[in-house]
Amino acid sequence: MPQALRFLGWPLLVGVLIALLLIQRYPQWVGLPSQDVQLMQAPIYSRLQEGPVSYAEAVDTASPAVANLYTTKLVSKPAHPLFEDPAFRRFFGDNLPRQQRMESSLGSAVLMSKEGYLLTNNHVVSGADQIVVALKDGRETLARVIGSDPETDLAVLKIDLPNLPAITLGRSDNIRIGDVSLAIGNPFGVGQTVTMGIISATGRNQLGLNTYEDFIQTDAAINPGNSGGALVDAHGNLVGINTAIFSKSGGSQGIGFAIPVKLALEVMRAIIEHGQVIRGYLGVEVQPLTPELAESFGLDGRPGIVVAGVYRDGPAQKAGLQPGDLILSIDGEAASDGRRSMNQVARTKPGDKIRIEVLRNGKTLSLTAEIGIRPPANSNN
Repeated sequence: MPQALRFLGWPLLVGVLIALLLIQRYPQWVGLPSQDVQLMQAPIYSRLQEGPVSYAEAVDTASPAVANLYTTKLVSKPAHPLFEDPAFRRFFGDNLPRQQRMESSLGSAVLMSKEGYLLTNNHVVSGADQIVVALKDGRETLARVIGSDPETDLAVLKIDLPNLPAITLGRSDNIRIGDVSLAIGNPFGVGQTVTMGIISATGRNQLGLNTYEDFIQTDAAINPGNSGGALVDAHGNLVGINTAIFSKSGGSQGIGFAIPVKLALEVMRAIIEHGQVIRGYLGVEVQPLTPELAESFGLDGRPGIVVAGVYRDGPAQKAGLQPGDLILSIDGEAASDGRRSMNQVARTKPGDKIRIEVLRNGKTLSLTAEIGIRPPANSNN
């Protein structure tokens, strides 16, 4: 018997080891879950499927229509810092000598039409006494301000020169995250400069930069002096007006924002036609529907915005809106975001009537409001 075990032991042991190795390699044979990691191998791309190695054609298309701006304004300051001292002014009054000097700043602008209309940022030209436009072809001329819109930080300028270039307009509502973007402008006054990045996000708002925000976010380097310049796609078509950066140092940190060309065009046309942007006004203050408020309203996942306040004698009060009402929809569009809904109101022509569906005391009401004209800045919708 011991000899038989010794004779059969080695083959048996080898068989067990082979079985264990097979089970480890193919666990599905015995009903165990497979431990293989499923990886996806990228296909081999042809040259036609790869991205271009140069965006020179896009730059050649767009850059002639991007101008450098140089602004100057006359500022008055006390002749000596001591003159600002309250005690000093109490003795000598306010009729103290002041110094006047010229302050200069720089920026960029985009030639939108061959007639000489340019778009730039309002903060670039606000308060300027003189605006010099320098074109890529070397020509320089003075520009006049047609109008501005501080709430979107846009301004329209006009120059009078023959044979002006004009940028090709893209479709900002068709851009996708990951698309190549090129920023063209005059950073730090060094002259026209092109930087490249991608579209990082769209529809950025609640940044506290403008009253009406619908920014394109890009990581193309945007620096001081780029404001008012062009953000173009890989074909050289305008998709946005560069306007701001998030930075602790003052330089580019890969988070830049541009106003979509669709919004910029709406503002430009309104300024050229009316001298200002006329916006609709409802006269309410709204706040988002938090989970706690949704529970108090008895809502389960239904969108809405809460009326926090109603302005006296405004369109909302005349329509019957009350504080505490929950707005469910405006003209059939779900009111899921307060800023988006108020932007919808702002785009509505004053005098037009809109239907507002609200929830009050558990009952759904349908109200009709006649849109008014939005007062100057610092008022709510």
